[in-house]
Amino acid sequence: MRTFDVIIIGAGSGGLNVSSFMARAGFKTLLINKDEQSIGGDCLNFGCVPSKALIHVAREIWSGRNIGRFGLKIEGQTDIKAVTSYIKSKQNIIRLDENSQALAKKNISVALGEARFVGPKTISLNGELFTAKNIVIATGSRPRTLTVPGVGNVKELFNNETIFDIDFLPKKLVVVGGGPIGLELGQAFFYLGSQVSIISQEEGILNKEDPEISNRLLEHLKKLGMIFHVSSRPIKFESENKIVISKNNKEEVLEFDALLVSIGRELNTENLDLDKAGIKMNGRKIITDDYLRTTNKNVFLVGDVAGGHQFTHAAELHASVVIKNFFSPLRKKINTDKMAWVTYTDPEIATFGLGEAELKKQKVDYSMIRTDFEKDDRAIVDEATNGFLKLFIGKNKRILGGSMIRKNAGELVQELILANSANVPISALFNKIYPYPTASRINRKIANEFRAGLLTNFSKKILHFLYH
Repeated sequence: MRTFDVIIIGAGSGGLNVSSFMARAGFKTLLINKDEQSIGGDCLNFGCVPSKALIHVAREIWSGRNIGRFGLKIEGQTDIKAVTSYIKSKQNIIRLDENSQALAKKNISVALGEARFVGPKTISLNGELFTAKNIVIATGSRPRTLTVPGVGNVKELFNNETIFDIDFLPKKLVVVGGGPIGLELGQAFFYLGSQVSIISQEEGILNKEDPEISNRLLEHLKKLGMIFHVSSRPIKFESENKIVISKNNKEEVLEFDALLVSIGRELNTENLDLDKAGIKMNGRKIITDDYLRTTNKNVFLVGDVAGGHQFTHAAELHASVVIKNFFSPLRKKINTDKMAWVTYTDPEIATFGLGEAELKKQKVDYSMIRTDFEKDDRAIVDEATNGFLKLFIGKNKRILGGSMIRKNAGELVQELILANSANVPISALFNKIYPYPTASRINRKIANEFRAGLLTNFSKKILHFLYH
């Protein structure tokens, strides 16, 4: 039996963060992953990296197609093989630092294969036994499969793990699912030249976003030419390229030459023999406490498998909590009240902190301020006047949360996220000097509007009295 200080199962973002710190701090660290190709996890191989590379190319092509009004003319069709080649080239650059040899140079022992528990602190792998004081499970998640009659007959069926290997540009792409993955990839293929139809079982799209924000995106995408079937669900496949959907008990047939399924994620918890380690489950989910410990107090969860927010940066947060609790007598609870995320559609949606529904649930006193970009000078020249920003402010004048929709919202919202994370009063945004005409001046504008709202008749009288 080989002994380590810590064993991490899964080499995605969460597992890499834990193993990198522990090895750097001088602890004997074993990182187990099922195979070499999947090191880097979903983000590198099937998620953040390839999708953002695809979105980059798609936006470049879309810009070229719409440049004719300035006298230039772009002709030809998108070369999808060139697109996928570009995606893989960018993955390969990042993969130079995320492979077993690179990790070994960081003093991380890497073992490949399927790990199983054989005891509370013992793992079996490829006929060998490994033990450690603490074990971290970071096995991630996978796309949920579509199970409706006839789905097995569909030849061109994709999910986020297979779409980046597509070798043709669909004339008609149907996307099942109105969440972030479906919308990001759907709009990218629309920009590349496909006709795209989105099927959403919800009344709208992006049901985890503020409805006012997500509805603005929905209307924008409709104006572009994307087709939406909301409050609809797939019920069967009529043939290998025809799907039947139902809305209000009425059926409609959609034709396609490629179908993308994006209906959520399933946690990778099978085949670990968790019961042999005294780890209990609730259905498919591993039970954890507020410190990300399982019912075996020496086994922790990080990343998607922990449930909740399924983001790379959520896995990073989990990793930081687990690492802190390895060493500190004052244990830190997981807290996602200041979580932030971006949906990389065009325009982007950036959300952070507590939304209105959660504020009401927690019975937090707040005020809401809103502003649009119609009269923002930079938005006018950038053709981004359809932007919108909403913030929730606490009684102490701190930013509790908010959402922005605009081109590059994920970048523009960063100082608002900082203010939220560091409990900086909104007045700090008003006092900051913003070079003109930076796009982030919208943050000063909303701070100014909040400040103006504090001017009561009494305060105005005081100002008149003090004026000289």
